[in-house]
Formats: sequence, C-alpha cells, structure tokens
Amino acid sequence: MKIEVFEGKEEKEVLAEALTKLNKSEDEVMYYVTKSKAGLLKKEVVSVHIATYEDIISFIKEYLASLTKDMGLEVSFESMIREKQITIKMYSDNNNILIGRNGQTLQALTTVVKQVVYNNINNYPYLILDVENYKEKKIKYLERLAKNIAREVAQTKNPVELENMNSYERRVIHNILTDNTKVYTESVGEEPNRHVVIKPKED
Repeated sequence: MKIEVFEGKEEKEVLAEALTKLNKSEDEVMYYVTKSKAGLLKKEVVSVHIATYEDIISFIKEYLASLTKDMGLEVSFESMIREKQITIKMYSDNNNILIGRNGQTLQALTTVVKQVVYNNINNYPYLILDVENYKEKKIKYLERLAKNIAREVAQTKNPVELENMNSYERRVIHNILTDNTKVYTESVGEEPNRHVVIKPKED
C-alpha cells in the first residue's frame, strides 16, 4: 500500500499540507498520526501517515486476487466508494466457494482484509465485500425478516430473539427498525453468539 509521510510541528498544519499536495479532501484519505522527539533540543515532530482511498482499494483488490488465486479461483473485481464505505464485488468461476456456508467464507475474507489494511494504515476501513449480489440479497432478506417480526412483536407484545448474527447483519436489523414506533432492538450475548432481540415498546 502506498503510504506517504508528511512532517511538521502541528497536526492540523501537516494534514492540510498533505491534503493540498495530494489534491484530496479529508474524506478521500485514511491517515494516522505519530509524534516523536528530534534534534538536540528534542523538539516534537508530528508525522502524518496518509493513504488515498484509491490506493487502499487497489491494495485490497491485489491482496484479494492473490488470496483467491491460492483458493484455486479466478476472480474479477468491481469497486466503488461512497461516504468512506468501500464496496467491492467479486465475480468468480465458483461463487459458492467464495460465499461459503451461510456466507462464512465471505465474512472471513472481509475480516482478514480489514485487519491487513489496519496493519498498514492503523485504521479499519468500512468495507463491504460481496459476491455478485449475495450481500444485497441478504440485506433485503434481513430487512423483510425484521419488518415481519416487528409486526408480530407489536401485535403479541412478546419479544423475539433472532438467530446469531455478525455485527454487520445486526446493524442491518437495528437500522431498519430504528424509527419504528412500536418496537425497539437490542443486541445481546457474547461473540460469536451475539444476536438481536426485538422488543415491544410500552404504550
């Protein structure tokens, strides 16, 4: 991953200089800051380590290409970024292997890639990996499930516990019901057995 380092006295000034030289806004980069003492007077030096989202996406695609090649798969990629959310769709000659049972392989790939990016730029990216439209279909399924169970909970006044889900899937449930006037959601349990409970609101 291409990471450029800019140094100076004040963090804001160094970051502004870096963004100017890279011709980017703060929303178009990821960065982290380190501080050290330099010179005879041991003055503090601020270092801004910065990478553009274009370079991060290129790095992720190269890493995934190597990883999936080792899995015996030929994969092509389609990427987009919106409001710091990176979405990469993968198209392969065997999508079932990439997805895995209940999306477990896809989730594992996402976790590994996030960690590799963190190891380089000290930040976890907001990353969605999808195989063709598997993730989109899963989101629509979760949204329908949440709405149906919310109606049931509103009618019966009895809470319903959903199956164990990863953090991304739980967030989909929370988001779709956040403005619901009759029910609310809570995440309970410890990973990997954490799940959402849909509860009735008091009248």
